[in-house]
Amino acid sequence: MTAAPRLDHGYRALTPRRGRVSALVPVRSAVVCALLLLVTAALGIVSLGLGSFPLSVPEVIDALLGRSDAQARLLVVGWRLPRMLVAVLCGGALALSGAVFQSLTRNPLGSPDIIGFSSGSYTGAIVVMLLLGSNRYLDVAAGALTGGAVTAAVVYLLALSRGSVQSFRLIIMGIGVGALLSSLNSGLMLMVDVDTAMLAAVWGAGSLNALGHEQLRPLALVLLVLVVLLAAVTAPLRQLELGDDAARALGLRANRVRAVAVVLGVALTALVTAAAGPIAFVALAAPQIARRLVRGSGLLLVPSALTGALVLLASDVLAQRLGLPVGVVTVSLGGGYLAWLLAAEFRSRR
Repeated sequence: MTAAPRLDHGYRALTPRRGRVSALVPVRSAVVCALLLLVTAALGIVSLGLGSFPLSVPEVIDALLGRSDAQARLLVVGWRLPRMLVAVLCGGALALSGAVFQSLTRNPLGSPDIIGFSSGSYTGAIVVMLLLGSNRYLDVAAGALTGGAVTAAVVYLLALSRGSVQSFRLIIMGIGVGALLSSLNSGLMLMVDVDTAMLAAVWGAGSLNALGHEQLRPLALVLLVLVVLLAAVTAPLRQLELGDDAARALGLRANRVRAVAVVLGVALTALVTAAAGPIAFVALAAPQIARRLVRGSGLLLVPSALTGALVLLASDVLAQRLGLPVGVVTVSLGGGYLAWLLAAEFRSRR
């Protein structure tokens, strides 16, 4: 009796199997994900030692293991650990949102930063903060989700052409709607008193300062639910990358899958906006960096999420060193990346 021939995928892959469930995991992708986890963990330990009272790496580890004094444990576990975990979760959420929209548009520019959904979430959040006078996390989260959902619906309807959404129209309409919302946000700032406007402006820069367990617990819970829902539509999204005609030939309801994916992508963006303000360019850059690291194509959720977590955590460490909000750092670094990406796209289409 001869063994069944092994299928050649064109790359080395692991095939874990349990009963009738099996998976195909490229070896390079698994190695890259493991390295991203290790680097993120190491950088997270370093970040726990930063602050007005700096701690060395051994002191941080002792505090995490409960072998230090009460002051060091309060600094590390009570104050700094929630901030670090929020940075990791927000980076992962933004990267997942960017991966979803880049898959839908089949364009590296198709991120919530570029197509206006982040601006819509920001508008909804500052309406709650400035006009309704509430700074509660759940209220701001509801406002951010509502603003992002309304913006997504408007952009989606404007991009419809002959019953389907074209990626180029989605990006162009999103840029236009995002510009209008930016003007609206500036107008809202001018309608309130200076102190309130300054607080909203500082929050609007995107900051992880003063975030703790109050934001961490609901953020982690909602993100877990969104990740489970996103995992359920991952296979249809990958089929959708083949094009609407091919997807329909496989029995896929393209518009329904696209609408569900848009809602999940907007929810991921709104979740981060409510917690930390609009943090730009992580959703744009992280999926593309992950794609180059694993040398893969299509929808890469796990590598993208780990890359986003590392990018935002590294930006936060740099922001603490410079004394700036993390959003300022991501905009500064992301602006250069966007210029390079636009130049690369132009060269590839010549």
